[in-house]
Amino acid sequence: MTPARPDSITATTADTPDRSAFLADLRRVFDGERLITGYAQRLTYEADGHLLQKAMPEAVVYPETTAEVVHAVRCCHGHGVPFLARGAGTGLSGGAVAAAGGLLIEMARMNRILDVDPRNRTARVQPGLVNLKLSQQVARHGLRYAPDPSSQAACTIGGNIAENSGGPHTLKHGVTTNHVLALEVVLPDGEVLEIGHASGPAPGFDLTGLFVGSEGTFGIVTEATVRLIPQAAGVRTFLAVYDSIDDASETVSATLRAGIVPAAMELMDQLSIEAVESHLKVGFPRDAAAVLLIEIEGTPAELDALARRVVGICRENRCRDVQQARDEATRKRLWKGRKQALGAIGRIARSFYTHDGVVPRSKLPEMLRRIAAIGEKHGVRIANVCHAGDGNLHPMILFDPDDAEQCARVEAAGHDVLQTCVDLGGVLSGEHGIGQEKRNCMHWMFDEADLDQMRRVRQVFDPANLCNPGKVFPTGARCGEMLEHQARRTGGWL
Repeated sequence: MTPARPDSITATTADTPDRSAFLADLRRVFDGERLITGYAQRLTYEADGHLLQKAMPEAVVYPETTAEVVHAVRCCHGHGVPFLARGAGTGLSGGAVAAAGGLLIEMARMNRILDVDPRNRTARVQPGLVNLKLSQQVARHGLRYAPDPSSQAACTIGGNIAENSGGPHTLKHGVTTNHVLALEVVLPDGEVLEIGHASGPAPGFDLTGLFVGSEGTFGIVTEATVRLIPQAAGVRTFLAVYDSIDDASETVSATLRAGIVPAAMELMDQLSIEAVESHLKVGFPRDAAAVLLIEIEGTPAELDALARRVVGICRENRCRDVQQARDEATRKRLWKGRKQALGAIGRIARSFYTHDGVVPRSKLPEMLRRIAAIGEKHGVRIANVCHAGDGNLHPMILFDPDDAEQCARVEAAGHDVLQTCVDLGGVLSGEHGIGQEKRNCMHWMFDEADLDQMRRVRQVFDPANLCNPGKVFPTGARCGEMLEHQARRTGGWL
């Protein structure tokens, strides 16, 4: 029998604490629409981009200042209520889901660019700022923000910091941690801490580097000072077409072995090409086994010679065709196809489950062969897009979410993909984070002493385990398993 769904968390059961005093404290700052407790409103936040694991917060608040974040966190600390911050909810590991109920602090209204310093190439921003908007705003200064996740038109800087996000152009320029100079953070007891320095590395421990990638388990970022880089003097973008996915992936290794570091090297297989062309019609050949999108940057004089070398390597590795984007409009169209590949999957499947494991670049051909075999083993279709230059894979396992038996096969296939990444000398995540999704795989890479040391570091910042609990660390269940989430705090009706 399905439990009744209360309209708000003021309804209690024997196992559910009465949150009346907690809500009253929140309402001293968050009145009206900035505090929501109704079931229908909270349903928006039951999942992030990882749809296989869902849980709902008991309440959601919308702060607009650091002081309001402090108030929300202090209320949680005082009443023993778990909490987490959330931006756009584009994450793909369940990291922005309220696994233990409690309070969700929605940062979307803290979305301003506070300061741009073109001479020192820095910007100070709030965490709810959409990634792409920063580059758009600083373009008039001839600058850009380098980390560019495929979801950059929607994802936020705060979420990028939590997961240490990457993107196609981080092959040359580095991931988020390489571009974050300083942070203002609210610790789990409500203390405000400023770490790092706008001028670059400061003496002492690198607390900024520790916070970036901590998946929101140390505190909440309320301001970030980030590094900006000059726009490229010149750009050349190539589409290389292959009749063999092995040849495409071998081209990646051959390019880097030659000492060439492109700004980006993105691989898409036939199934992802089919999805993109069905949705966007950007000009990828539907009959290709794979395409590589290669982008190089430099001065015009450098680019002529470099372009000849890149084209030569593609041909040496049996590409069927390689063409340079003839103008900026063509370049943007090709990148639109790559960056919207995940969304395009909706044209060929009702849903998909994606991972972001990493393997050494030399293992990329073998890994893609093994992914194909895993798909055949479990009877599922898998489309691949890769930040190939980094060895960062994004296999998308297609499925019908209403078919329980198919969901189980998808889960098993995802488990095998991650295990294979580790077996080949790789890691569990390149940019999506561990979150809920991969926490029970952590023992594949770390022994208990390693994990215990990580827990101790977390406890320094969050001894009460209230800040985004249920993430990163193993629970003992099988990796990827769709667990029954804690429903005690939400009336048992999740």
